[in-house]
Amino acid sequence: MNFSSDNWAGATAPVMAALARHSTGLAPAYGSDPLTESVTARFSEIFETDVSVFFVGTGTAANSLALASFAKPGGAIFCHPDAHIQVDECGCPEFMTSGGKLVSVPGTDGKFTAEALQEAMSAFPDGVVHHGQVASVSITQSTECGTVYTLDDIARIKSVALERDVALHMDGARFANALVSLSATPAEMTWKAGVDVLSFGATKNGCWCAEAVVFFNREQARGFEYFRKRGGHLFSKSRFAAAQFEGYFEEDAWLGTAAHANEMAQRLADGIRLAGGRTAWPVEANEVFPVLRRDLVERLRDGGAAFYEWSAKGLDLSIAPSADEVCLRLVTSFATSEDDVDVFLNLLGT
Repeated sequence: MNFSSDNWAGATAPVMAALARHSTGLAPAYGSDPLTESVTARFSEIFETDVSVFFVGTGTAANSLALASFAKPGGAIFCHPDAHIQVDECGCPEFMTSGGKLVSVPGTDGKFTAEALQEAMSAFPDGVVHHGQVASVSITQSTECGTVYTLDDIARIKSVALERDVALHMDGARFANALVSLSATPAEMTWKAGVDVLSFGATKNGCWCAEAVVFFNREQARGFEYFRKRGGHLFSKSRFAAAQFEGYFEEDAWLGTAAHANEMAQRLADGIRLAGGRTAWPVEANEVFPVLRRDLVERLRDGGAAFYEWSAKGLDLSIAPSADEVCLRLVTSFATSEDDVDVFLNLLGT
């Protein structure tokens, strides 16, 4: 019953089989091998357009290098205050963008609106050297609260970014979970809605160590290979990153694993509500944030459940934890079983 993080799960059988398949023999280094080329072509098929793809090893690298490609002197990068780039990446986005300023755009449920973005950008008027320059906008899909931006949300945010002629970046660490939640295609949730560059996450959803930066306008990708090299993420044996993606995409396995994780999260949420608990935010992907009595939390821990306590800052008073309650974060993955969920719920008394 480990709901600590989808990062704790291993790799799926198709991913490991692909790694084994490509583990022998010789192949050109640094991304010029046939497998890297074929997997890059597969990305273009999935997104229904010609894309430029760059493999990296971590989500932090994907986010930071993607944002660096749109950096400006005195540049401001707009994101939610709870975004991973704002609170969990040790200043790497600022470092990689040569001092880019992360500007928080407030919003409920882990998301901000187009109107809130427009207001935040107004503090950086064009041509006023003292305030710096708007440089890019970043949204997280799915968000740190387990919620999902709708296609219309994304398009409206993009319209504001276009007013200032800046790029829209999507942190897709849980991209597949959001995709199946919306029943959308990869194209619909990205470039058709206005996304310029995507941090395509696969590690949380069954890969061993595979992330990618995907540009939907190939002109914007010019020179990115230098950012990646300077950032230390040009793999000599690129075929092993490519192999993971080959297994990940095989027979749409990536969508199946994400759908399973989302289903397990919903099963958890339904059971928690039956037990009298409530969730801090809507459950739209593979994260659940229940608010439970402290005695129930201790019962869960004593029964072998693993999870993290979570901040409930900013919650409406009708939802926020009382003095004898605590907010938890429960994350499901492809490795979460129905038995894991049911044992957890049984401990709650459902």
